[in-house]
Amino acid sequence: MTNPIETQIVAMGGGGFSMEPDNPALDQFVLGLARRENPSVCFLATASGDAESYIDSFYAAFRQLPCRPTHVPLFARTPDLTTVLLEQDVIYVGGGNTKSMLAVWREWEIPPLLRRAWESGTVLAGVSAGAICWFETLLTDSSGTGLFPLAGLGLLPGACCPHYDGEVERRPALHRLIEQGTIASALALDDGAAAHFINGQLANIVSSRPHARAYKVERVNGQATETVLNPDT
Repeated sequence: MTNPIETQIVAMGGGGFSMEPDNPALDQFVLGLARRENPSVCFLATASGDAESYIDSFYAAFRQLPCRPTHVPLFARTPDLTTVLLEQDVIYVGGGNTKSMLAVWREWEIPPLLRRAWESGTVLAGVSAGAICWFETLLTDSSGTGLFPLAGLGLLPGACCPHYDGEVERRPALHRLIEQGTIASALALDDGAAAHFINGQLANIVSSRPHARAYKVERVNGQATETVLNPDT
């Protein structure tokens, strides 16, 4: 009998090559979860509009790591997405405008491909927009009108908020949404903190720097309360 395939997602509140170019801890953690040595890693920079500088930074960082990096453009000539995405060991999603990213992905019918890749053992990972997109509900500032909830891809349950300590309005905005009953609870991730999910369940929290934390934020007696989820490594 073959062992069942584990599904894995790593959601980074901030950090990785784009925010901590001299600290590859989170990116190395992601690579260490891949099903084979020297894994193929595909970068999706859709949320940035496939910004050339962002893609260049990805290659500069990942060519120094034990992997085979590539990327998929959606604002230039786009390859056959089924072939490319389903052959990856890791799919790494960058930050930017989450609402626009999801709209473009849906036009290209990428969400079902990501699910198929995930269910076949591909590690899904990402930072900021690339962290929150996997959840049922994501908390984004994509419109510039403050933090608001948006439907995500639904691979993970609940809601998620990145940059919890990195952007001054994040914590009070999330607390307001919870106290108003707009959302019941959320996973909040500091910059440098990442949540690792196995088979849809939170398995551990990892951190690239001291004091980076993850929190379960929920409403208790009408007030938003935080439970710290301490990093394991």
